[in-house]
Amino acid sequence: MTVTLIHQSSAKHANPKKHNHYGFQDFFQFDPDKGTIVDWNNSQNIMATEDFIIGLVEGLEEEVGTASAATMYTIGCEWGQKDAFFFEKWFEKEFDRPVRQTSLMFLLETWWWPFTAQGWGRWEVDLGDRRQGFMFINLFDSAVARTLGDVGKPVCFLYAGLFAGFFTEMVKKQLSCIEIQCYSMGETYCKFLLGGKERIDAAAFWMNEGATAKDIEKRLRSGELK
Repeated sequence: MTVTLIHQSSAKHANPKKHNHYGFQDFFQFDPDKGTIVDWNNSQNIMATEDFIIGLVEGLEEEVGTASAATMYTIGCEWGQKDAFFFEKWFEKEFDRPVRQTSLMFLLETWWWPFTAQGWGRWEVDLGDRRQGFMFINLFDSAVARTLGDVGKPVCFLYAGLFAGFFTEMVKKQLSCIEIQCYSMGETYCKFLLGGKERIDAAAFWMNEGATAKDIEKRLRSGELK
């Protein structure tokens, strides 16, 4: 989990143009005297346990009830929007090129690798339906779902908000996101749908009617919206 921009990684200072820096020893710089953990992009990190995640989720549910999902999603959106600005700055500094003049897959992999290094899981982006106005993201080892276990419903609202916020800022168009398959539903990985509000609302309705992720994919690709 990253918080503020305050330090300079000594590894980056020694070799600022190194790109394959996601090994544990390169990406994180620990300073036991100051009690800080600084990553390659000069953000201060904190370590959070599974108990912290459980406490966060259960605490929100106790405070705001069913609105906890929307709260987590909103937190994720704000995080994604701020991270998009932060990412654009460090990407252009490291690679000497604007983000919008870069291969999309390279750009996305570069954005997500720090999250993988920080323990948020690996991802796989399916751009095959991008021209139709939506796309799917597969997430492996979600920190939230892995912690909560099989509870029979989607739980990765923070991730959905993160994806919505980041992509909204990157494409300068309001996008929404919904998790249509979750490790906490007994699946092997989590799956998210990213797109305009109309499609996300349709997917949410179909899920409430019992549709699976495959059902939703099929209906969207056939052009169905209701």
